[in-house]
Amino acid sequence: MKAVAYNIKDYEKESLAIANGKVHDLTLISNSLNFRTIHYAQGKEVVIISEDDYLDAELLEELQRAGVQKIVTRSITTSHIDLLRAYDLGIQIANTPYEDRTPKGIAEQTIRNLNLWGSGKCVGRACCCAKECNVMDPNQLKNDAAK
Repeated sequence: MKAVAYNIKDYEKESLAIANGKVHDLTLISNSLNFRTIHYAQGKEVVIISEDDYLDAELLEELQRAGVQKIVTRSITTSHIDLLRAYDLGIQIANTPYEDRTPKGIAEQTIRNLNLWGSGKCVGRACCCAKECNVMDPNQLKNDAAK
């Protein structure tokens, strides 16, 4: 998948690169996501954000116009994203809900979401969409329960 990750800190770069293993086309930038930096998302399927990026209805609409179909937040919370507007726009949202909050753990969760989406599957417990998903792999529920 083609993705751009915003608000990347120096200590996150290596973890994301290692977790990705050159599978996805990742662009890592240190800027936050806003109207001045949205051009980095042009032509990307996925935007990866932090909890410091605020995605209101207007910014989500611009992301959709740029071609973004999915958003991963490198946080547990999604209060910084207008989830209802994302749902209306057909943008899928995932977070990183597992206990390992180290840069390595968050990077692995982020790439796991990309891998699952890339293979047409639901991201399981990381799904923050407002819709019902019927593409979840039955084994995934077991794996999610074990994490």
